[in-house]
Amino acid sequence: MSAPGTPVGPPVIEFRQVGLTYPGPPPVPAFRPCDLVIEQGEFVTVIGPSGSGKSTFLNIAGLLDAPTEGTYLLDGIDTGKLKDGDRTALRGRRIGFVFQSFHLLPHRSARENVQLAMVYNGAPRAERRQRAQDALEQVGLGHRLDALPTRLSGGERQRVAIARALVSRPSLLLCDEPTGNLDSRNADSVLGLLEHLHALGMTVLVITHDPAVAERGVRTVTIRDGVLREQVTV
Repeated sequence: MSAPGTPVGPPVIEFRQVGLTYPGPPPVPAFRPCDLVIEQGEFVTVIGPSGSGKSTFLNIAGLLDAPTEGTYLLDGIDTGKLKDGDRTALRGRRIGFVFQSFHLLPHRSARENVQLAMVYNGAPRAERRQRAQDALEQVGLGHRLDALPTRLSGGERQRVAIARALVSRPSLLLCDEPTGNLDSRNADSVLGLLEHLHALGMTVLVITHDPAVAERGVRTVTIRDGVLREQVTV
C-alpha cells in the first residue's frame, strides 16, 4: 500500500446517479440516485439508522447487487458492463469484506482461516501460507498464527477477519458494522487498526449506525430513507 496523498489513479468508488429500485408492484425505491466519489487512500464512514438503506448501499458498493440505474465504476472499471462471472472475479480481487459477525471456521487456525480466502485465486499453497502469515502480522497477530478462533478474544477474531480481507491485497476494505459485536476496549483497538491501515494508504469504507464509530473517519456520509448525503462539518 502506498502512502496517502494525491490520488495517482481513478477513484476506487465512483457512483454516477446510481440508484436501486426493487420491482413491484408497486416498485420500491431502496436507494435513491446519487453521486459519490471515494478516492484512493480515503477513510470514509457511512452512517444511518436501521432501515435507512445502509445494507442496500453495501450490496451495491460490494458488487453483491447491481444498481437498476446509473453507472458504478470500481477502480475505473464500469461494473455495469461486466458479466456475472467477471463481476464476481472483480469483487474477489478488488474488495476485502469485514462484517459484524467474524465468519471464522471454529476448527481452523487463524492462519488457516486467512489462507482459505485465497483457495480460488490460483495462489500456490506455499504462497498462501506465507501471505496469510504476513497479513496476520500486519494486524498484530503474528504470535497467534496457530490459535483457534475459540481461543481468541472478540477483538482478535475481528483482526483475523481483517487479515483475511487484506490477504488478497484489495483496493478497498469494506467494513459493515465492524465493531458491532465488540466491547468498547476491543472496538477501539479495531478502529485503531483501521486508522493504521488507512495511514499506510488503504482505502477504508466503514458502514455504521454508531456516531462514535463514524467520527473516526476522515470523511462522513449520511444515509436516511435511501438518500445519501455528504456530512458537512462547520
